Amino acid sequence: MRKMTSVSWGSIVVLSLLLMFRECLAGVVMEQVMRDREGNPSIVFIYFAENKFRTDHPDGGMTTIIDFKGDRMVMVDHRSKQYVEIKFSLWEKEVAEQLKKSAPGVKPKSRKIEVKRTGETATLHGFRTEKVQIFADGELMEENWVTRDVEMRDVEKVMEKVALGFSKEFKSEMKEGREIYEKLKPYGYPILVKDYTITYGLRGIDVLEVIRFEKRELSDEVFLPPSGYQRIIPEPSKK
Repeated sequence: MRKMTSVSWGSIVVLSLLLMFRECLAGVVMEQVMRDREGNPSIVFIYFAENKFRTDHPDGGMTTIIDFKGDRMVMVDHRSKQYVEIKFSLWEKEVAEQLKKSAPGVKPKSRKIEVKRTGETATLHGFRTEKVQIFADGELMEENWVTRDVEMRDVEKVMEKVALGFSKEFKSEMKEGREIYEKLKPYGYPILVKDYTITYGLRGIDVLEVIRFEKRELSDEVFLPPSGYQRIIPEPSKK
């Protein structure tokens, strides 16, 4: 009887562990500092897991969740404890239509993109990085300090889905960004990005800086609106 009890208890423990890990997703959490054109900083938390993507903006009290496989987009306002949930494909089409209306007949100019290694290195927030410059038609566009210290396969899988998802409706708008991403990817992941287009090449402004990178299991709840929040049904857009 004791032996049977022991075996049964062991089976229950194993089963519980399997169920627990089945409800969690292997994911990545990043903490970034982003700056606007005036240089004002804001903290952003990003969560990646399989087909899901989430961004938190604590300063603005906003969260955005995208489930590519489920074609779901959730926008959460933590201050009012309300959220809107719509189909991602529908949101994408509506934004594309608004862009076309705001700039009818205008297409992004195609530019020659070059990525050049400089040989400069630095340690930023514990990451060993290398400086890589991005040029558009010969003009300095960005300065990226990239690292290979982190395993980025999980993040790259989600970023591929982000790029593919948006490229359906924003194919021409995403072309240049996609090209930069593909050419920069072999050198590593950007830990610090300096933008030279804002200052017309005079000096770089830090627009993105990764200060923490962590691989961990993420529960399904991370990609759901908080319990107790009120769902708001948006009114149909007027044609």
